[in-house]
Amino acid sequence: MPSSPSRADRLAALIAKPFAHRGLHGRDGLIENTRSAFEAAIAAGSGIELDVQVSADGEAAVIHDYALDRLAGMPGKVCGLTMRELERIRIGKRGETIPSLAQVLALVAGRGPLLIEVKSPGRHVAPLCEAVSRALDPYIGPVAVMSFNPEIGRWFRSHAPDVLRGLIVTEEGKKNFRGRVERYLSLGIAKPDFLAYDVRDFPSRFAAGRRAAGLPVLTWTIRTHADREAAAANADQIIYEVPA
Repeated sequence: MPSSPSRADRLAALIAKPFAHRGLHGRDGLIENTRSAFEAAIAAGSGIELDVQVSADGEAAVIHDYALDRLAGMPGKVCGLTMRELERIRIGKRGETIPSLAQVLALVAGRGPLLIEVKSPGRHVAPLCEAVSRALDPYIGPVAVMSFNPEIGRWFRSHAPDVLRGLIVTEEGKKNFRGRVERYLSLGIAKPDFLAYDVRDFPSRFAAGRRAAGLPVLTWTIRTHADREAAAANADQIIYEVPA
């Protein structure tokens, strides 16, 4: 019986391709974090970065904003509606709907690497982490979770240690001593397999030091030629958007 891939091999497979930020959107009426945007990313040969947050009934909904006004043009918050209610909301001219993470995993089905940004602020992260873990349990394909919140990494390290995990970092407004301490504390709490770093922070002593120590560094959000040059000099893979 063949042995399972090592964690290092799984991580290498995960970051082998650039990732389309929230799917490949912004042109041809494609809306972020929708099935069409994910299919477009796969067709372009890219991986997919997407966002999840928890619904009122404890499911992982694929949507970036906590509020529904920007994308759906309606009041209310994602956490105030059940997954079934969220699925009925129409977005954009194509009439897309808000999918669950389980639906997106079934759609992608291992056809490209996935980065799942888990959006749960504060320390009460278990409901969303549990929902993501449930959805990932049967999934076969290169995938990782990541978050700005180091408590997400701690939860997965304790409860689903086989899942690859990343720490998202920005130094914006945090370049002082307190910010540096916060970054090191977050690193210790999350114990990530990789960093996802704000491209605006390069060059960064923190990112360079972790990369020199063997921790891969991804960078977001790459939109311009200058961003690509900064990424090439400071990171191992990109999370990009195509300008509209």
